[in-house]
Amino acid sequence: MLIDWFTVAAQVINFLILVWLLKRFLYKPILRAIDAREQRIETQLADADATKAEAQQERDEFLQKNKAFDQQRAARLSQATNEAQAERQRLLDKARQDSDALRAERQQALKREQQSLNAELSRRTREEVFAIARRALTDLAGASLEVRMSEVFARRLRALNDDVKEGLTAALETSSAPVLVRSTFELPFEQRAAIQSALNDTLSAEIQVRFETVPDGISGIELSMNGRKVAWSIADYLVSLEKSVGELLAEPFKPQAKPEAKPNSGTEPASSEEAE
Repeated sequence: MLIDWFTVAAQVINFLILVWLLKRFLYKPILRAIDAREQRIETQLADADATKAEAQQERDEFLQKNKAFDQQRAARLSQATNEAQAERQRLLDKARQDSDALRAERQQALKREQQSLNAELSRRTREEVFAIARRALTDLAGASLEVRMSEVFARRLRALNDDVKEGLTAALETSSAPVLVRSTFELPFEQRAAIQSALNDTLSAEIQVRFETVPDGISGIELSMNGRKVAWSIADYLVSLEKSVGELLAEPFKPQAKPEAKPNSGTEPASSEEAE
């Protein structure tokens, strides 16, 4: 078999030309297209990674802000709760203080009313006792109440104990002022002379006495000398009566058995001797 070398050479040349043409016009564009696509894919993947990282960062920031918001909300809620409790406690304390003040004011008002009632009771009792004693002495003894009180006071001066006499004597020696005798009524000359005589006999000296009338006082007679005082007054009875009435009003009512009758022992009003 004969080989046609011209034909073989021509086919080889044609094949080389075909390979060059394929490489020039087909493979290179395809390779460039593939490279461009791979580059584009790599770029997109990089962008996707960047976007993912940015999204993750934004997510972390959101979570951090959400956590901070929750903490801030919890802190504000706790603060609001504490403020509400403090305001509630303040209102309760204020209401309690107002209630205590109102209670104290009512107690003061009740105390003033009680004092006013006691004062009115004492005044009316004093007036009634004074009027009854005046009528009784006038009707039974034929003497006025003032005369009887002057006689009792003079007798009390004569019956002073040694300690009171020594105190009056010492007060008389340390003062040159006259002895002051005050009464709630005008003393007649006879009663003044009786008191003067009783005082001279008690202190064994001639005593200068100045008499004064104090109509606003409780019925009685008072002798004062340089801080020393000797007095006799219906007030002694009224104080005891006021105390008894106050105890009676303070105690709940309890029925008591009727006491047995006791003989009435006549007693005279008590005198008071004290140092101012």
